[in-house]
Amino acid sequence: MRVGLRIPPCVPLPELVAHVRDAERAGFDEVWFPDSQLLWRDVFAVAAAAGGATSRITLGTAVTNMVTRHPTVVASAARTVAEVAPGRFVLGVGVGDSSVRPVGLAPSSQTELRARLGVLRGLLAGREVDFGTVTGRLRDPVRVPIHLAASGPRNLRLAGRIADGAILLSGVSPEPLAAATALVREGAEAECRAPIPLTVTAYCRVTDDVERDARELKPICLAIAGNGGSAFLEAAGIHVRVPSRLPEVYPDLVHAESWTAAIDACEPHVDDAAVTAFARRFCLFGTAEQIAERVARVEAAGVGSVLLQHVGSYDLPHRLLADFSDQVLPLLRR
Repeated sequence: MRVGLRIPPCVPLPELVAHVRDAERAGFDEVWFPDSQLLWRDVFAVAAAAGGATSRITLGTAVTNMVTRHPTVVASAARTVAEVAPGRFVLGVGVGDSSVRPVGLAPSSQTELRARLGVLRGLLAGREVDFGTVTGRLRDPVRVPIHLAASGPRNLRLAGRIADGAILLSGVSPEPLAAATALVREGAEAECRAPIPLTVTAYCRVTDDVERDARELKPICLAIAGNGGSAFLEAAGIHVRVPSRLPEVYPDLVHAESWTAAIDACEPHVDDAAVTAFARRFCLFGTAEQIAERVARVEAAGVGSVLLQHVGSYDLPHRLLADFSDQVLPLLRR
């Protein structure tokens, strides 16, 4: 099982690069950077700087999009990072979320996503690509693995059909995870492809008091319920009172600038019992032994990598890096 750490590019570049080096020294296999041009530093500049300062760790985007960035721009940027860190860069792509909505754009439809992925793959493979009235190709192409982030059935199957890997947004609860992996496998089998590598994302905190620390997940829980996931949570026995209008938190609940204010805004809708159940079922909240046991179950389900997230968008995951590397990684490596 490979273990990755999500690092938001929320501080000046030298500090970011130092944190990536800390993750490499601590034994993490991967670091992944989210992409949102109004919230953080440019994801490809960060990945290139981190690649030049490290020697072993895999670097990835989790995830960029092809709405605010044209596929040709993504291809050129990915090629550049791959040259800095040969064999160590993974291009994670999704429909767009905090990159597109704050600037009044819509996430990619599946049709758009599939077409743009085709352009991206063709360019990185050195092929000529049709752009309507003209054709073009990328000079000095470099093959870069493309991993598709997906949560819904159609995009999970699409990942299996055309991507080099899938980033699952299902959490680590056994039933949703099994359903997600089955859909990716179904897509691969439809194209007569071998199974592709799977990464699952999970919020993580090493703690001996889940009930106390789970409270920080209330904005995440309400955001999932308010964006079409209410039935998904209900099926797991997690009851969230979704208001007719989600609390107005800038830029959104998941990336709130004031996390304390976001938690307070969610209190009337997500009670302590619900968020504790969410932390225990879908996240990696618990003691080091409990987390290691759950990660082992995720591996047994056919997932090759777990991507750990801390709660918050504007601070580095110092505590998660230290706690996981000191307490959980030794258990996983035995």
